[in-house]
Amino acid sequence: MEVVRSIIAEVVDRGDDALRDLTSRLDGVESPSIQVDPEEITGALGRIDPEIRTALEFSAANVRHHHQDQVRPERRTEHKGLVVRSASRPVERAGCYAPGGRAAYPSTVLMTAIPARVAGVAEVVLCVPPGPTGRIADVTLAAAAVADVDSVFAIGGAQAIAAMAYGTESVPKVDVIAGPGNVYVALAKREVAGLVGIPSAFTGPSEVVVVADHTVPSAFAAIDVVVQAEHGPDGLAWLVTWDEEVADAVEADVVRIAEASARRDDVADTLASAGWTVLVDGPEEALAVADAIAPEHLQLMVDGAEDFADRVRHAGAVFCGPWTPAVLGDYVAGPSHVLPTAGTARFSGALTVADFTKEVHIVSADRSALERLAPHVSALAGAEGLDAHAASVRIRTQGGNGG
Repeated sequence: MEVVRSIIAEVVDRGDDALRDLTSRLDGVESPSIQVDPEEITGALGRIDPEIRTALEFSAANVRHHHQDQVRPERRTEHKGLVVRSASRPVERAGCYAPGGRAAYPSTVLMTAIPARVAGVAEVVLCVPPGPTGRIADVTLAAAAVADVDSVFAIGGAQAIAAMAYGTESVPKVDVIAGPGNVYVALAKREVAGLVGIPSAFTGPSEVVVVADHTVPSAFAAIDVVVQAEHGPDGLAWLVTWDEEVADAVEADVVRIAEASARRDDVADTLASAGWTVLVDGPEEALAVADAIAPEHLQLMVDGAEDFADRVRHAGAVFCGPWTPAVLGDYVAGPSHVLPTAGTARFSGALTVADFTKEVHIVSADRSALERLAPHVSALAGAEGLDAHAASVRIRTQGGNGG
């Protein structure tokens, strides 16, 4: 947190100059420009493999379809002359963050920017760490074009969060910041919460708890432990089972798959720090372990997975059965893959349209309604010692100057 606070202070004090220096110092690259040329963004659609473009557009359509159902129509209640309307209003400008550096995450662009657009946000800003050449990967820029992002900035880490929260000469100040990142990004979002809207989930390093029994091939469970581990260090990858033979088989497959992984070092780092096999007495104990961890991803590879899922209290997303790997949620299922980590699934959930809106209450009363309600207002205002509050209704219902 000390490092995060110093970075935020530097950006607040020096703006774009700080962003350039921090990118050079922390990312080890000289970015040619903080803001990506809009033509480079749209041009990326033609530079990527057509099959990848099709996949991006397919994913975007599913994400958009899912989130359109979350748009809340205006609600209205009326009772004896008192009318209350509740209307969702989008924020004006949303800031999205997509990780970079270790890998490109075009899917995260879709999973943050599209819910914002569906919510009705007028302007969407995206920050992505530059790659080794100082540029953002074409596939990420193409995703920004597909998601209708307004502007893209080649900055990452806590400095990107600070730039969007406070604004700089180039980066506009936003109203809400969403998107996952490493521990520095997640802590920076906590630090600026209140200045801007931050969804309540702590969206940090990736997590999975796989609950498996003898009905699933061990390789299925093993690959899905490795899938989340390959995101790199500080994450969490657990296997929970009540069958010792399953534990042994899955562990052996994890070792085999990890050794063959192109991201072998990242997988090894995660498994070394937070890779565990938990052997429990039975399904009830497995459920207790899962709820205690409150993982970002919970995979139920057990007989009767749907019934098991109905008893889960704490998880960002639950995937049922051997044919529902968490990667479906990463890319094409529809809900945002921006999910709570570090136990915050106890009180928060996936990123939704609601994270980019706020409720506005519109209240109307006629005279008869006010006269009916005035005695209760006066009584409560008197109990709180707020005489002017009571006078506000008394003047209207008793006439004169309220004396």
